[in-house]
Amino acid sequence: MEADTMKAIIAEGYGNHDVLKLKNIAIPKPTENKVLVKVHACSATRADVMMLSGKPYFSRLFLGIRKPKYPIPGTGFAGEVVEVGSSVLKFTIGDAVFGETTLGFSTNTEYVTVPEDGVILHKPENLSYADAAPFCDGHLTSINFLKEIGNIKPGQKVLINGASGSLGMAAVQLAKYFGAEVTGVCSTANVRLVKSLGADHTIDYKKNDFTKSENRYDIIYDTIGSSSFRKSKRILTNKGVYISPVLKSSLLLQMIRTSILGSRKAKFGASGLKSKDELRALLLELLEIFKSGKLKTVIDRQFPLEKVAHAHQYIATGHKKGNVVIIVES
Repeated sequence: MEADTMKAIIAEGYGNHDVLKLKNIAIPKPTENKVLVKVHACSATRADVMMLSGKPYFSRLFLGIRKPKYPIPGTGFAGEVVEVGSSVLKFTIGDAVFGETTLGFSTNTEYVTVPEDGVILHKPENLSYADAAPFCDGHLTSINFLKEIGNIKPGQKVLINGASGSLGMAAVQLAKYFGAEVTGVCSTANVRLVKSLGADHTIDYKKNDFTKSENRYDIIYDTIGSSSFRKSKRILTNKGVYISPVLKSSLLLQMIRTSILGSRKAKFGASGLKSKDELRALLLELLEIFKSGKLKTVIDRQFPLEKVAHAHQYIATGHKKGNVVIIVES
């Protein structure tokens, strides 16, 4: 490989993992307000798989009509600053950093440029590159949904559907940190793991339908979008809320309807559409929770960069536990 090129995963169009190819492309140059990060580890997520599919079709208004606007997938990254723009003051060459590129994607590669004022922070020494890379997926999304959208309060009863996934495992830990009584919905094989993260109760979805529970919940956080507000409404408290990061047309309609009628609400929010300052503030809060020993990253599998397509294929099976990490620089 030539000195001024790098390996990168390129999505040649919309589709499944088959459209992902490893190619050599030019290393990007940081403009005056950006830093060039040598990527040590990056994330591969369920959201990446969904966005690669180009569905629902209205998502292409943001992602690109006929093919991805940003062909290199991945948003989470952790690595080392190797070059800085002329006006950069917060970072210097050699700094260990982590963060995410939101709708700019482009992290499944050897190098990525990130704005100095973007969602990027110095990495604590006791947070590994592998643990830091997916920090902005499960952790950042779930703190946004629980705190900003769900308005979680101490003493509330919170149910988390998909408690063994990246968002779900983060949500179990965060909901406990915020003082809630937590019920995690997962498979039989993951009950012990979810309890070890702090869940007070678990529901095995293979044995019981959580929407038929006799209990009532202030927040239902459906991390995987497998249920709906309509099905979950009967187990919400009078002012309870159903929140999900998976935007379907049914959820959109229920959001509109419940914003006008009824005390129970359906809500959605795209974390990646929040401002960089808002996301960075949430990330700083997550770091404090991590430093207090109340938050950890659970990694299911690690793949080398050239196997990102295999990572997507594995994620698409729906059996992922926690996070999938791409190791670029060991």
